[in-house]
Amino acid sequence: MTDRLNLAITCFPTFGGSGLIATEIGLAMADRGHRVHFIARDLPVRLRGTSRQIFFHEVTESDYPALQHSGTYPLALASKMIEVASYERLDILHVHYAVPHATAAWMAREVLGDKAPRIVTTLHGTDTTLIGTDPSYLPITRFSILRSDAVTAPSEFLRQATWEGFGIPESFPIQVIANFVDTVRYAPVRDRACLRPLFPDLEETEPVLVHVSNFRPVKRIGDVVATFAEVHRQRPCRLLMIGDGPERSPAERRLRELGLEGRVAFLGNQEHFVELLAASDVFLLPSEQESFGLAALEALSCGIPVVATAIGGIPELVDRGETGFLSPVGDVEGMARHVLSLVSDPPRWAAFSRRARERVLERFRLAPAMDRYEALYRRLVAGTAGR
Repeated sequence: MTDRLNLAITCFPTFGGSGLIATEIGLAMADRGHRVHFIARDLPVRLRGTSRQIFFHEVTESDYPALQHSGTYPLALASKMIEVASYERLDILHVHYAVPHATAAWMAREVLGDKAPRIVTTLHGTDTTLIGTDPSYLPITRFSILRSDAVTAPSEFLRQATWEGFGIPESFPIQVIANFVDTVRYAPVRDRACLRPLFPDLEETEPVLVHVSNFRPVKRIGDVVATFAEVHRQRPCRLLMIGDGPERSPAERRLRELGLEGRVAFLGNQEHFVELLAASDVFLLPSEQESFGLAALEALSCGIPVVATAIGGIPELVDRGETGFLSPVGDVEGMARHVLSLVSDPPRWAAFSRRARERVLERFRLAPAMDRYEALYRRLVAGTAGR
């Protein structure tokens, strides 16, 4: 084994948390001198700049008429994995999302035989709690997880959900490596000047709430709007909506019905929004399912308290009554009360903000997480870990 690893990463190249975390792992490993190959449909959104250590391999599907609508992506992905592994002599194939990436990795290994790289599967949430446990996919998802050389999850919640959802014994090792954040990029630098183009008449003391997600039903975007409306009823405020998805249009329609559309800015998918996040006052996350809550972690790193639902991995991230507040799913009034308790008491908000930043620096920095991933890779390559 040489000091430099030859690593491939497969992820969904979208604004979703799994793709962002996978890309940041690859960038960090390249910074440590390893060769990193991204195998994906498109260039991951955070794969910025150029590097002699980073390579991109596009997965293309056949346009043959008989194969249309037949779901050929897993086969095309497995073929590209075989190709890259053969030519590049990969040490590690790190796949993010069990369905279909872990399955494609297993198929590639069956073809490569003794020349196959070791497979690391990182679970991220709906691949195990929703899609993977669907009866149509459960057997193959369970099989693919069990055939991985190592499996990681970002939270204790997701590890337990994987064991229980797939009937996997707890003796089967799933290593918890929490998601992380670049604390230099996501820092508590508050400059409300960036809000002026969005809200020209913004008062200096007017609270700004923020939500970042893919606007899927599981995010309960209607609850974001309802919480904002309840807070505004008692204290005028503004709302930043960063992201896009199927729930955006219903949310915009509801705000027009309430006459609040002028107090809300929908910004769509944004790669660079840190200054807006840091200039806000409270982050809202009323999801009905979250394996971790990466967007909330980014807010906490900026010193922004989080008001969220007490589900999934969020309680492992948000310290109730110290860095934010947690409510039952659908408790709009309770979430609004928590928001008001923060924005109406500046010293209390400042204390929450300070503790939020401190907790992130203690538990969720990038470098310690990369140390754990790198150590895992090296154990696998040395043959001292895995199954």
